[in-house]
Amino acid sequence: MSTLITINRIYYLVGFIVMLLVGMTLRDKGHPKRYTTALFWFLFGSIFLFGDIMVDQLGKSLAYRVIGVMVILISLIAGTGMLSTGSYPTTSDEERKASSKRFGNWLFFPAVLIPVITVACTVLLKGVSVGGVFLLDQKQLTLAALCVACICALLAGWKLTGGSPLQAVRQSRRLVDSIGWAAILPQMLAMLGGVFVAAKTGNSVQQVVSLFVNPDNLFLVVAIYCVGMALFTMVMGNAFAAFPVMSAGIALPFLIVGHHANPAPLVAIGMYSGYCGTLMTPMAANYNIVPAALLELKDKYQVIKVQIPTALTLLTVNVFLMYFLAFR
Repeated sequence: MSTLITINRIYYLVGFIVMLLVGMTLRDKGHPKRYTTALFWFLFGSIFLFGDIMVDQLGKSLAYRVIGVMVILISLIAGTGMLSTGSYPTTSDEERKASSKRFGNWLFFPAVLIPVITVACTVLLKGVSVGGVFLLDQKQLTLAALCVACICALLAGWKLTGGSPLQAVRQSRRLVDSIGWAAILPQMLAMLGGVFVAAKTGNSVQQVVSLFVNPDNLFLVVAIYCVGMALFTMVMGNAFAAFPVMSAGIALPFLIVGHHANPAPLVAIGMYSGYCGTLMTPMAANYNIVPAALLELKDKYQVIKVQIPTALTLLTVNVFLMYFLAFR
């Protein structure tokens, strides 16, 4: 059966929007680094927009190498400080305050729509088809639902504020430039997680732990697993990327097989320990750096600094929870 909203079409939409941002950046003569900033986003958007074409025309092997070179160029542009913010048409502080007072809490309505519609579509449109056509991509149902939710929220925002699609894109460029390279960090880290799994890094972790730790010391192995999940998440920026590596290297051989742990609470608390690392790392850009940019905080690490005491407290509690709950 065919599908109306496929994951590939969502990628095309993302690529198209990014290309609009590239065009606006090139037209911004007040942008101090408009060419390198435009190149950064052009390379990023091209992967979404032309990835399938490259695979069809060049073959998988060559296409993946070309995309790999593009990713390296993206990293070099970001790493050498070639990104910056430009000039953006915006309203005055007085106008924004007046607008905020006029709309009140209704300003949050479009944002609230996103999770509500995403959950509703995910639950209600699973397996739903019309005339033999699935409404949403059944293999990527949540992502397709998220796309629908974002479009609905955008339409609601236009209706609420009386703005225009072009204004929305312009403000998107302002936000994306404010966030900078951190906006694409989740995608980069997801790829890195795949590389670690393919390289069987979990086996290396197991060997290192075996060299320095007595596997019979249950509490110490539990502590290493929990702290290791947090630390590796801080490096990866994503607990989901850290989980298969640390679980394959420590949880499975030492705790589940060696000490007969109950897998359900063990891995659940292990993931929770990884989330403690998420609170303490700038690599988790969508949780820590992006909010700081959106709130226009002077210290872009302020969110992390506030969260560190909570993260360390939760991590300590997780160690004892795992020790007492997963081995009964």
